[in-house]
Amino acid sequence: MGNPLNLPFDPIERAHDNWTRHWGANPSMAAVTSIMRAQQILIGQLDAALKPYELTFARYEALVLLTFSATGELPLGKIGERLMVHPTSVTNTIDRLERQEFVRRKPNPSDGRGTLAEITDSGREVVEQATQDLVAMDFGLDCYSEEEAWQIHSLFAKLRVEFGDFPAAERRDLRRGEHSDDVPPGVGASE
Repeated sequence: MGNPLNLPFDPIERAHDNWTRHWGANPSMAAVTSIMRAQQILIGQLDAALKPYELTFARYEALVLLTFSATGELPLGKIGERLMVHPTSVTNTIDRLERQEFVRRKPNPSDGRGTLAEITDSGREVVEQATQDLVAMDFGLDCYSEEEAWQIHSLFAKLRVEFGDFPAAERRDLRRGEHSDDVPPGVGASE
């Protein structure tokens, strides 16, 4: 998980003070540096919680995705698309999960050259146990209220829309289950 820095000052604020003296105030610089540090902290906490299961957060996400699929299996390309990772990363993740006997590969009957990843019973069992642990620690965000967690999600959804991850019309208020257009919630999420 890494160790807390235990510094007597905020190094990001110090960096921003230096930045300001050289180039002028820039809240975006402070924000992005904070985001990067938060990612380090969260990945460390999540991976530490998953270590007893011999999982990383990336492998856990793949198992969850397979759990959510109607048949417990998905094409590798679809896994990469849904997890927003490169095909090589998907292959490595599935290789590892297969060695752990949490998934198995099988030919895709609708695509003669394609491969499906299918979650096994032991994969379902480990994802249930790991999920209980992650929920108990609020996925590392237990220092935030529920409302603050929704605000964080909403703020980053805006960035993801701007980047082109998905259209603005697809943004929903997850707290209320509201969808910004006529597409029912969850459509396409677990194909």
